[in-house]
Amino acid sequence: MSEAKFMIGVDMGTTSTKAVLFEESGKIVAQGAVEYPLHTPVPSVAEQDPDQLFRAVIDSIRQAIDKSGRGPEDILFVSFSSAMHSMLVVDKEGKPLTQCMTWADNRSAPYFKQLKSEKKGHELYMRTGTPIHPMSPLTKIMWITREHPEIASAAHKYISIKEYVFMKLFDEYVADHSMASATGLMNLKQLDWDEEALSTAGITREHLSKLVPTTHIMHGLHDTYAAEMGLSSSVPFVLGASDGVLSNLGVGAIDPGVVAVTIGTSGAIRTVTDKPVTDPKGRFFCYALTEDKWVIGGPVNNGGIIFRWIRDEFAASEVETAKRLGLSAYDVLTRIAEKVRPGADGLLFHPYLSGERAPLWNPDARGSFFGLALHHKKEHMIRAALEGVLFNLYTVMLAVEEQIGVPQKIHATGGFARSELWRQMMADIFDQRVIVPESIESSCLGAAVLGLYALKRIDSLDEVSKMIGTTYEHKPYKEHAAIYRELLPIYIRISRKFAEDYEDISAFQQRMLEKGMTSEPVEDL
Repeated sequence: MSEAKFMIGVDMGTTSTKAVLFEESGKIVAQGAVEYPLHTPVPSVAEQDPDQLFRAVIDSIRQAIDKSGRGPEDILFVSFSSAMHSMLVVDKEGKPLTQCMTWADNRSAPYFKQLKSEKKGHELYMRTGTPIHPMSPLTKIMWITREHPEIASAAHKYISIKEYVFMKLFDEYVADHSMASATGLMNLKQLDWDEEALSTAGITREHLSKLVPTTHIMHGLHDTYAAEMGLSSSVPFVLGASDGVLSNLGVGAIDPGVVAVTIGTSGAIRTVTDKPVTDPKGRFFCYALTEDKWVIGGPVNNGGIIFRWIRDEFAASEVETAKRLGLSAYDVLTRIAEKVRPGADGLLFHPYLSGERAPLWNPDARGSFFGLALHHKKEHMIRAALEGVLFNLYTVMLAVEEQIGVPQKIHATGGFARSELWRQMMADIFDQRVIVPESIESSCLGAAVLGLYALKRIDSLDEVSKMIGTTYEHKPYKEHAAIYRELLPIYIRISRKFAEDYEDISAFQQRMLEKGMTSEPVEDL
Protein backbone atom coordinates (compact mmCIF):
# COMPACT_ATOMS: atom_id res chain seq x y z
CA MET A 1 0.00 0.00 0.00
CA SER A 2 1.41 3.41 -0.99
CA GLU A 3 2.03 6.01 1.67
CA ALA A 4 -0.74 8.58 2.12
CA LYS A 5 0.10 11.93 0.57
CA PHE A 6 -3.00 13.96 1.35
CA MET A 7 -3.83 16.18 4.28
CA ILE A 8 -6.97 17.91 5.50
CA GLY A 9 -7.08 21.40 7.01
CA VAL A 10 -10.29 22.30 8.84
CA ASP A 11 -11.27 25.88 9.67
CA MET A 12 -14.14 26.38 12.11
CA GLY A 13 -15.31 29.92 11.43
CA THR A 14 -18.06 32.15 12.77
CA THR A 15 -20.51 31.46 9.93
CA SER A 16 -19.23 28.22 8.38
CA THR A 17 -16.78 25.36 8.71
CA LYS A 18 -14.52 24.56 5.77
CA ALA A 19 -12.51 21.40 5.19
CA VAL A 20 -9.86 21.49 2.46
CA LEU A 21 -8.02 18.41 1.21
CA PHE A 22 -4.51 19.28 0.04
CA GLU A 23 -1.66 17.47 -1.59
CA GLU A 24 1.53 17.77 0.48
CA SER A 25 2.67 20.38 -2.05
CA GLY A 26 -0.16 22.64 -0.85
CA LYS A 27 -2.28 22.16 -3.98
CA ILE A 28 -6.01 22.06 -3.24
CA VAL A 29 -7.62 18.79 -4.30
CA ALA A 30 -11.15 19.19 -2.94
CA GLN A 31 -13.07 21.08 -0.29
CA GLY A 32 -16.29 20.96 1.66
CA ALA A 33 -18.16 23.65 3.55
CA VAL A 34 -21.17 23.78 5.84
CA GLU A 35 -22.81 27.03 6.93
CA TYR A 36 -24.70 27.62 10.17
CA PRO A 37 -26.64 30.52 11.68
CA LEU A 38 -25.51 33.03 14.28
CA HIS A 39 -28.39 33.64 16.68
CA THR A 40 -28.72 37.32 17.59
CA PRO A 41 -32.20 37.74 19.15
CA VAL A 42 -31.07 41.01 20.78
CA PRO A 43 -28.00 43.16 20.01
CA SER A 44 -25.94 41.86 22.96
CA VAL A 45 -26.40 38.16 22.13
CA ALA A 46 -24.40 36.28 19.47
CA GLU A 47 -24.47 32.53 20.05
CA GLN A 48 -24.61 29.22 18.21
CA ASP A 49 -25.72 25.63 18.74
CA PRO A 50 -22.51 23.69 19.60
CA ASP A 51 -23.90 20.42 18.23
CA GLN A 52 -24.72 22.11 14.95
CA LEU A 53 -21.10 23.23 14.67
CA PHE A 54 -19.90 19.75 15.56
CA ARG A 55 -22.03 18.27 12.75
CA ALA A 56 -20.59 20.88 10.39
CA VAL A 57 -17.10 19.51 11.09
CA ILE A 58 -18.21 15.94 10.37
CA ASP A 59 -20.10 16.88 7.21
CA SER A 60 -17.50 19.25 5.74
CA ILE A 61 -14.74 16.65 6.09
CA ARG A 62 -17.01 14.04 4.48
CA GLN A 63 -17.76 16.40 1.61
CA ALA A 64 -14.07 17.04 0.92
CA ILE A 65 -13.21 13.35 0.95
CA ASP A 66 -16.17 12.39 -1.25
CA LYS A 67 -15.33 15.10 -3.80
CA SER A 68 -11.68 14.02 -3.89
CA GLY A 69 -12.46 10.35 -4.54
CA ARG A 70 -9.87 9.39 -1.91
CA GLY A 71 -10.24 6.59 0.59
CA PRO A 72 -9.48 6.52 4.33
CA GLU A 73 -6.03 5.08 3.69
CA ASP A 74 -5.06 8.13 1.59
CA ILE A 75 -5.40 10.67 4.39
CA LEU A 76 -2.20 11.47 6.24
CA PHE A 77 -3.74 13.63 8.99
CA VAL A 78 -6.42 16.18 9.84
CA SER A 79 -5.38 19.51 11.41
CA PHE A 80 -7.58 22.24 12.87
CA SER A 81 -8.04 25.99 12.84
CA SER A 82 -10.79 27.69 14.82
CA ALA A 83 -12.26 31.10 15.48
CA MET A 84 -11.16 32.53 18.82
CA HIS A 85 -13.00 33.69 21.96
CA SER A 86 -15.92 31.22 21.88
CA MET A 87 -17.12 29.83 25.20
CA LEU A 88 -19.67 27.28 26.36
CA VAL A 89 -20.29 25.42 29.60
CA VAL A 90 -20.66 21.63 29.82
CA ASP A 91 -21.66 19.31 32.66
CA LYS A 92 -19.89 16.14 33.86
CA GLU A 93 -21.42 14.13 31.01
CA GLY A 94 -20.11 16.64 28.46
CA LYS A 95 -23.57 17.96 27.67
CA PRO A 96 -23.84 21.70 26.97
CA LEU A 97 -25.42 23.79 29.69
CA THR A 98 -25.30 26.87 27.44
CA GLN A 99 -25.18 27.71 23.79
CA CYS A 100 -21.76 28.62 22.36
CA MET A 101 -21.13 32.32 22.97
CA THR A 102 -19.10 33.72 20.07
CA TRP A 103 -16.58 36.57 20.06
CA ALA A 104 -19.41 38.94 19.09
CA ASP A 105 -21.46 38.25 22.23
CA ASN A 106 -21.51 41.35 24.46
CA ARG A 107 -23.52 40.20 27.47
CA SER A 108 -20.43 40.42 29.66
CA ALA A 109 -20.02 44.16 28.93
CA PRO A 110 -20.61 45.25 32.58
CA TYR A 111 -17.71 43.03 33.70
CA PHE A 112 -15.52 44.31 30.87
CA LYS A 113 -16.15 47.88 32.09
CA GLN A 114 -15.43 46.88 35.67
CA LEU A 115 -12.13 45.19 34.79
CA LYS A 116 -11.15 47.91 32.33
CA SER A 117 -11.42 50.52 35.10
CA GLU A 118 -9.24 48.55 37.51
CA LYS A 119 -5.46 48.33 37.56
CA LYS A 120 -5.87 44.56 37.81
CA GLY A 121 -7.46 44.51 34.34
CA HIS A 122 -4.39 45.98 32.67
CA GLU A 123 -2.09 43.67 34.64
CA LEU A 124 -4.11 40.68 33.48
CA TYR A 125 -3.79 41.85 29.87
CA MET A 126 -0.03 42.29 30.19
CA ARG A 127 0.33 38.70 31.43
CA THR A 128 -2.25 36.99 29.21
CA GLY A 129 -2.03 39.02 25.98
CA THR A 130 -5.83 39.20 25.59
CA PRO A 131 -7.21 42.77 25.69
CA ILE A 132 -9.96 43.33 28.23
CA HIS A 133 -13.15 43.20 26.16
CA PRO A 134 -16.54 41.42 26.17
CA MET A 135 -15.22 39.08 23.45
CA SER A 136 -12.88 37.53 26.02
CA PRO A 137 -13.87 34.21 27.65
CA LEU A 138 -12.55 35.73 30.89
CA THR A 139 -15.38 38.28 31.02
CA LYS A 140 -17.90 35.75 29.66
CA ILE A 141 -17.11 33.40 32.55
CA MET A 142 -17.35 36.30 35.00
CA TRP A 143 -20.88 36.92 33.66
CA ILE A 144 -21.83 33.24 34.09
CA THR A 145 -20.45 32.87 37.62
CA ARG A 146 -22.01 36.13 38.84
CA GLU A 147 -25.36 36.18 37.08
CA HIS A 148 -26.15 32.50 36.47
CA PRO A 149 -25.20 30.58 39.61
CA GLU A 150 -27.47 27.69 38.57
CA ILE A 151 -25.23 27.13 35.53
CA ALA A 152 -22.00 27.71 37.45
CA SER A 153 -22.95 25.19 40.13
CA ALA A 154 -23.51 22.49 37.50
CA ALA A 155 -20.49 23.46 35.38
CA HIS A 156 -17.80 20.84 34.82
CA LYS A 157 -15.80 22.68 32.15
CA TYR A 158 -15.72 26.08 30.47
CA ILE A 159 -14.46 25.39 26.96
CA SER A 160 -14.18 26.73 23.41
CA ILE A 161 -16.07 25.21 20.50
CA LYS A 162 -12.87 23.50 19.31
CA GLU A 163 -12.42 21.85 22.70
CA TYR A 164 -16.03 20.67 22.49
CA VAL A 165 -15.42 19.09 19.08
CA PHE A 166 -12.28 17.28 20.24
CA MET A 167 -13.98 16.11 23.43
CA LYS A 168 -16.72 14.46 21.35
CA LEU A 169 -14.22 12.95 18.91
CA PHE A 170 -11.65 11.74 21.47
CA ASP A 171 -13.27 11.85 24.96
CA GLU A 172 -10.59 14.24 26.22
CA TYR A 173 -10.56 17.91 27.20
CA VAL A 174 -7.51 19.56 25.63
CA ALA A 175 -6.79 23.20 24.80
CA ASP A 176 -3.92 24.25 22.56
CA HIS A 177 -1.73 27.15 23.63
CA SER A 178 -2.95 29.29 20.74
CA MET A 179 -6.65 29.09 21.57
CA ALA A 180 -5.88 29.34 25.30
CA SER A 181 -3.82 32.48 24.74
CA ALA A 182 -6.98 34.15 23.41
CA THR A 183 -9.04 33.46 26.54
CA GLY A 184 -7.53 36.03 28.90
CA LEU A 185 -6.85 33.12 31.28
CA MET A 186 -3.39 31.84 30.22
CA ASN A 187 -0.09 33.29 31.36
CA LEU A 188 1.98 33.77 28.19
CA LYS A 189 5.39 33.34 29.77
CA GLN A 190 4.47 30.33 31.89
CA LEU A 191 2.22 28.67 29.28
CA ASP A 192 -0.11 27.82 32.14
CA TRP A 193 -3.44 29.02 33.46
CA ASP A 194 -3.00 32.31 35.31
CA GLU A 195 -4.09 31.98 38.94
CA GLU A 196 -5.27 35.58 39.32
CA ALA A 197 -7.26 35.35 36.08
CA LEU A 198 -8.94 32.17 37.34
CA SER A 199 -9.78 33.85 40.63
CA THR A 200 -11.17 36.88 38.81
CA ALA A 201 -13.33 34.64 36.63
CA GLY A 202 -14.56 32.74 39.68
CA ILE A 203 -13.32 29.29 38.64
CA THR A 204 -10.45 26.86 39.32
CA ARG A 205 -8.04 25.19 36.91
CA GLU A 206 -10.15 22.01 37.20
CA HIS A 207 -12.85 23.90 35.26
CA LEU A 208 -10.53 24.21 32.27
CA SER A 209 -8.95 21.80 29.79
CA LYS A 210 -5.42 20.42 29.84
CA LEU A 211 -3.00 22.76 28.06
CA VAL A 212 -0.97 21.31 25.18
CA PRO A 213 1.15 22.68 22.29
CA THR A 214 -0.49 23.51 18.95
CA THR A 215 1.42 20.56 17.47
CA HIS A 216 -0.25 18.10 19.88
CA ILE A 217 -1.40 14.94 18.08
CA MET A 218 -4.59 13.13 19.04
CA HIS A 219 -5.12 9.39 18.45
CA GLY A 220 -8.08 7.10 19.04
CA LEU A 221 -10.81 8.72 16.96
CA HIS A 222 -14.26 7.30 17.72
CA ASP A 223 -15.11 4.59 15.17
CA THR A 224 -18.59 5.99 14.59
CA TYR A 225 -17.38 9.48 13.72
CA ALA A 226 -14.47 8.10 11.68
CA ALA A 227 -16.94 6.18 9.52
CA GLU A 228 -19.19 9.22 9.12
CA MET A 229 -16.26 11.34 7.94
CA GLY A 230 -14.81 8.68 5.65
CA LEU A 231 -11.63 8.42 7.72
CA SER A 232 -9.71 5.63 9.38
CA SER A 233 -10.06 5.61 13.17
CA SER A 234 -6.26 5.51 13.32
CA VAL A 235 -5.73 8.77 11.41
CA PRO A 236 -3.94 11.35 13.58
CA PHE A 237 -5.68 14.64 14.36
CA VAL A 238 -3.44 17.64 15.01
CA LEU A 239 -5.01 20.00 17.51
CA GLY A 240 -3.77 23.04 15.61
CA ALA A 241 -4.24 26.68 16.52
CA SER A 242 -6.52 29.70 16.14
CA ASP A 243 -7.65 30.99 12.77
CA GLY A 244 -5.78 34.28 13.09
CA VAL A 245 -2.31 32.88 13.66
CA LEU A 246 -2.84 30.12 11.09
CA SER A 247 -3.95 32.67 8.51
CA ASN A 248 -0.55 34.34 8.96
CA LEU A 249 1.12 30.99 8.44
CA GLY A 250 -1.08 30.21 5.43
CA VAL A 251 -0.07 33.39 3.59
CA GLY A 252 3.60 33.06 4.47
CA ALA A 253 3.66 36.05 6.85
CA ILE A 254 5.79 34.41 9.52
CA ASP A 255 9.06 36.30 9.13
CA PRO A 256 9.98 39.50 11.02
CA GLY A 257 8.83 42.57 9.14
CA VAL A 258 6.06 40.80 7.20
CA VAL A 259 2.50 41.78 8.13
CA ALA A 260 -0.72 39.99 7.23
CA VAL A 261 -3.91 42.02 6.77
CA THR A 262 -7.19 40.17 6.39
CA ILE A 263 -10.48 41.87 5.59
CA GLY A 264 -13.58 39.74 5.34
CA THR A 265 -16.77 40.69 7.17
CA SER A 266 -14.50 41.88 9.96
CA GLY A 267 -10.74 42.31 9.70
CA ALA A 268 -7.38 41.85 11.38
CA ILE A 269 -3.76 42.87 11.13
CA ARG A 270 -1.03 40.59 12.49
CA THR A 271 2.71 39.98 12.49
CA VAL A 272 4.96 37.32 14.02
CA THR A 273 7.52 37.76 16.81
CA ASP A 274 9.88 35.25 18.42
CA LYS A 275 8.62 35.91 21.95
CA PRO A 276 5.45 37.17 23.66
CA VAL A 277 5.00 40.94 23.31
CA THR A 278 2.25 43.02 24.92
CA ASP A 279 1.48 46.72 24.64
CA PRO A 280 1.74 49.03 27.68
CA LYS A 281 -1.27 50.90 26.23
CA GLY A 282 -3.26 47.69 25.75
CA ARG A 283 -3.97 48.20 22.05
CA PHE A 284 -3.07 44.82 20.53
CA PHE A 285 -3.25 41.12 21.32
CA CYS A 286 -0.50 38.52 21.64
CA TYR A 287 -1.40 34.92 20.77
CA ALA A 288 0.69 31.77 20.44
CA LEU A 289 1.49 29.93 17.20
CA THR A 290 4.26 27.66 18.50
CA GLU A 291 6.60 27.88 21.49
CA ASP A 292 8.93 30.17 19.53
CA LYS A 293 6.49 32.00 17.26
CA TRP A 294 3.94 34.48 18.61
CA VAL A 295 1.47 36.60 16.69
CA ILE A 296 0.71 40.18 17.72
CA GLY A 297 -1.87 42.49 16.16
CA GLY A 298 -5.49 43.39 16.43
CA PRO A 299 -8.92 42.40 15.12
CA VAL A 300 -11.44 44.98 13.95
CA ASN A 301 -15.20 44.46 13.90
CA ASN A 302 -15.75 46.62 10.86
CA GLY A 303 -14.34 45.33 7.59
CA GLY A 304 -16.36 44.23 4.58
CA ILE A 305 -19.52 44.63 6.63
CA ILE A 306 -19.14 48.38 6.06
CA PHE A 307 -19.15 47.89 2.28
CA ARG A 308 -22.27 45.73 2.61
CA TRP A 309 -23.93 48.47 4.69
CA ILE A 310 -23.10 51.06 2.03
CA ARG A 311 -24.57 48.76 -0.64
CA ASP A 312 -27.76 48.05 1.29
CA GLU A 313 -28.49 51.53 2.65
CA PHE A 314 -27.10 53.96 0.05
CA ALA A 315 -26.94 52.16 -3.26
CA ALA A 316 -30.37 50.87 -4.34
CA SER A 317 -29.98 52.36 -7.84
CA GLU A 318 -26.44 51.03 -8.22
CA VAL A 319 -27.58 47.56 -7.15
CA GLU A 320 -30.30 47.66 -9.79
CA THR A 321 -27.81 48.83 -12.42
CA ALA A 322 -25.46 46.00 -11.48
CA LYS A 323 -28.26 43.46 -11.90
CA ARG A 324 -29.10 44.73 -15.38
CA LEU A 325 -25.45 44.62 -16.42
CA GLY A 326 -24.78 41.25 -14.84
CA LEU A 327 -22.14 42.73 -12.54
CA SER A 328 -21.46 42.59 -8.83
CA ALA A 329 -22.93 45.57 -6.99
CA TYR A 330 -19.57 45.92 -5.23
CA ASP A 331 -17.80 46.27 -8.58
CA VAL A 332 -20.15 49.08 -9.55
CA LEU A 333 -19.61 50.85 -6.22
CA THR A 334 -15.82 50.62 -6.43
CA ARG A 335 -15.94 52.09 -9.94
CA ILE A 336 -17.92 55.02 -8.54
CA ALA A 337 -15.50 55.45 -5.63
CA GLU A 338 -12.56 55.33 -8.04
CA LYS A 339 -13.71 58.60 -9.61
CA VAL A 340 -13.11 60.42 -6.31
CA ARG A 341 -9.66 61.66 -5.39
CA PRO A 342 -7.76 60.00 -2.49
CA GLY A 343 -8.91 61.48 0.79
CA ALA A 344 -12.49 61.90 -0.53
CA ASP A 345 -11.98 65.68 -0.68
CA GLY A 346 -11.66 65.93 3.09
CA LEU A 347 -14.47 63.56 4.12
CA LEU A 348 -13.50 61.12 6.87
CA PHE A 349 -15.45 58.07 8.02
CA HIS A 350 -15.01 56.26 11.32
CA PRO A 351 -16.34 52.74 10.66
CA TYR A 352 -17.43 51.78 14.17
CA LEU A 353 -20.94 50.64 13.21
CA SER A 354 -20.72 47.53 15.40
CA GLY A 355 -18.54 48.86 18.22
CA GLU A 356 -14.83 48.24 17.85
CA ARG A 357 -12.13 45.98 19.09
CA ALA A 358 -8.60 47.09 18.17
CA PRO A 359 -7.34 49.68 18.75
CA LEU A 360 -10.19 51.18 20.84
CA TRP A 361 -11.46 48.00 22.55
CA ASN A 362 -14.75 49.79 23.05
CA PRO A 363 -18.05 47.98 22.31
CA ASP A 364 -19.87 51.33 22.63
CA ALA A 365 -17.94 53.01 19.79
CA ARG A 366 -20.16 54.29 16.97
CA GLY A 367 -19.49 55.36 13.40
CA SER A 368 -19.51 58.85 11.96
CA PHE A 369 -18.83 60.90 8.86
CA PHE A 370 -16.70 63.96 9.65
CA GLY A 371 -16.06 66.95 7.41
CA LEU A 372 -19.27 66.53 5.41
CA ALA A 373 -19.92 69.58 3.21
CA LEU A 374 -22.26 70.55 0.38
CA HIS A 375 -19.71 69.63 -2.28
CA HIS A 376 -19.66 66.00 -1.09
CA LYS A 377 -21.78 63.48 -2.99
CA LYS A 378 -22.64 59.83 -2.59
CA GLU A 379 -19.43 58.77 -4.32
CA HIS A 380 -17.41 60.68 -1.70
CA MET A 381 -19.23 58.83 1.06
CA ILE A 382 -18.49 55.48 -0.60
CA ARG A 383 -14.80 56.27 -0.95
CA ALA A 384 -14.56 57.67 2.57
CA ALA A 385 -16.12 54.48 3.95
CA LEU A 386 -13.60 52.27 2.15
CA GLU A 387 -10.74 54.49 3.29
CA GLY A 388 -12.09 54.53 6.86
CA VAL A 389 -11.83 50.75 7.18
CA LEU A 390 -8.17 50.93 6.16
CA PHE A 391 -7.44 53.99 8.31
CA ASN A 392 -8.71 52.03 11.30
CA LEU A 393 -6.51 49.03 10.49
CA TYR A 394 -3.56 51.36 10.03
CA THR A 395 -4.01 52.75 13.54
CA VAL A 396 -3.62 49.18 14.82
CA MET A 397 -0.45 48.89 12.75
CA LEU A 398 0.91 52.06 14.36
CA ALA A 399 0.59 50.44 17.79
CA VAL A 400 2.41 47.34 16.56
CA GLU A 401 5.14 49.45 14.96
CA GLU A 402 5.97 50.95 18.34
CA GLN A 403 7.08 47.49 19.45
CA ILE A 404 8.59 45.93 16.30
CA GLY A 405 9.36 48.79 13.90
CA VAL A 406 8.04 49.57 10.41
CA PRO A 407 7.06 46.48 8.35
CA GLN A 408 8.81 45.57 5.12
CA LYS A 409 5.75 44.35 3.21
CA ILE A 410 2.11 43.39 3.66
CA HIS A 411 0.38 40.17 2.66
CA ALA A 412 -3.31 40.91 2.12
CA THR A 413 -6.13 38.37 2.08
CA GLY A 414 -9.89 38.18 2.44
CA GLY A 415 -12.83 39.13 0.26
CA PHE A 416 -11.64 42.74 -0.07
CA ALA A 417 -8.55 41.53 -1.93
CA ARG A 418 -10.72 40.96 -5.00
CA SER A 419 -11.00 44.75 -5.38
CA GLU A 420 -8.12 46.40 -7.23
CA LEU A 421 -9.13 49.79 -5.83
CA TRP A 422 -9.07 48.59 -2.23
CA ARG A 423 -5.72 46.82 -2.72
CA GLN A 424 -4.13 49.98 -4.11
CA MET A 425 -5.78 52.06 -1.41
CA MET A 426 -4.15 49.82 1.20
CA ALA A 427 -0.72 50.24 -0.40
CA ASP A 428 -1.19 54.03 -0.40
CA ILE A 429 -2.54 54.35 3.16
CA PHE A 430 0.07 52.01 4.64
CA ASP A 431 2.74 53.37 2.29
CA GLN A 432 3.93 49.79 1.85
CA ARG A 433 4.17 47.15 -0.83
CA VAL A 434 1.02 44.97 -0.75
CA ILE A 435 1.14 41.38 -1.96
CA VAL A 436 -1.93 39.19 -2.42
CA PRO A 437 -0.98 35.50 -2.07
CA GLU A 438 -2.58 32.99 -4.41
CA SER A 439 -3.82 30.87 -1.51
CA ILE A 440 -7.36 31.91 -0.56
CA GLU A 441 -8.00 29.34 2.18
CA SER A 442 -5.16 30.63 4.31
CA SER A 443 -6.32 29.28 7.69
CA CYS A 444 -6.91 25.80 6.27
CA LEU A 445 -3.49 25.82 4.56
CA GLY A 446 -1.90 27.12 7.75
CA ALA A 447 -3.49 24.25 9.70
CA ALA A 448 -2.21 21.74 7.14
CA VAL A 449 1.35 23.14 7.24
CA LEU A 450 1.31 23.06 11.05
CA GLY A 451 0.19 19.42 10.77
CA LEU A 452 3.13 18.60 8.50
CA TYR A 453 5.42 20.21 11.06
CA ALA A 454 3.79 18.32 13.94
CA LEU A 455 4.25 14.99 12.16
CA LYS A 456 7.86 15.96 11.32
CA ARG A 457 7.27 15.75 7.58
CA ILE A 458 8.84 19.22 7.28
CA ASP A 459 11.63 20.68 9.40
CA SER A 460 10.43 24.29 9.41
CA LEU A 461 7.23 26.25 9.00
CA ASP A 462 9.11 28.29 6.39
CA GLU A 463 8.29 25.47 3.95
CA VAL A 464 4.95 27.23 3.47
CA SER A 465 6.70 29.68 1.14
CA LYS A 466 6.86 26.88 -1.47
CA MET A 467 3.10 26.35 -1.30
CA ILE A 468 1.80 29.86 -1.99
CA GLY A 469 2.00 31.96 -5.12
CA THR A 470 1.29 35.62 -5.79
CA THR A 471 -1.69 36.92 -7.72
CA TYR A 472 -1.28 40.69 -7.30
CA GLU A 473 1.33 43.16 -6.12
CA HIS A 474 0.79 46.87 -5.53
CA LYS A 475 3.28 49.61 -4.72
CA PRO A 476 2.19 52.89 -3.10
CA TYR A 477 1.70 56.03 -5.16
CA LYS A 478 3.74 58.59 -3.25
CA GLU A 479 1.39 61.50 -4.01
CA HIS A 480 -1.54 59.48 -2.64
CA ALA A 481 0.44 58.38 0.41
CA ALA A 482 1.24 62.05 1.17
CA ILE A 483 -2.48 62.92 1.20
CA TYR A 484 -3.22 60.09 3.62
CA ARG A 485 -0.31 61.08 5.87
CA GLU A 486 -1.99 64.48 6.24
CA LEU A 487 -5.44 63.05 7.02
CA LEU A 488 -4.47 60.24 9.38
CA PRO A 489 -3.60 62.42 12.41
CA ILE A 490 -6.99 64.15 12.05
CA TYR A 491 -8.73 60.76 11.85
CA ILE A 492 -7.00 59.59 15.03
CA ARG A 493 -7.66 62.80 16.99
CA ILE A 494 -11.37 62.69 16.17
CA SER A 495 -11.84 59.13 17.45
CA ARG A 496 -10.07 60.09 20.68
CA LYS A 497 -12.25 63.19 21.16
CA PHE A 498 -15.43 61.17 20.61
CA ALA A 499 -14.39 58.47 23.12
CA GLU A 500 -16.26 60.03 26.04
CA ASP A 501 -19.47 60.36 24.04
CA TYR A 502 -19.63 56.82 22.63
CA GLU A 503 -21.09 55.33 25.82
CA ASP A 504 -23.81 57.98 26.03
CA ILE A 505 -24.99 57.61 22.44
CA SER A 506 -24.80 53.82 22.68
CA ALA A 507 -26.95 53.86 25.82
CA PHE A 508 -29.47 56.16 24.11
CA GLN A 509 -29.66 53.83 21.10
CA GLN A 510 -30.20 50.85 23.37
CA ARG A 511 -33.07 52.60 25.16
CA MET A 512 -34.72 53.42 21.85
CA LEU A 513 -34.34 49.82 20.67
CA GLU A 514 -35.93 48.55 23.85
CA LYS A 515 -38.84 50.95 23.41
CA GLY A 516 -39.24 50.01 19.75
CA MET A 517 -38.91 53.65 18.73
CA THR A 518 -36.12 53.43 16.15
CA SER A 519 -38.48 53.56 13.16
CA GLU A 520 -41.37 55.60 14.57
CA PRO A 521 -42.87 57.74 11.79
CA VAL A 522 -42.49 61.50 11.89
CA GLU A 523 -45.46 63.71 11.00
CA ASP A 524 -45.18 65.77 7.83
CA LEU A 525 -44.24 69.40 8.36
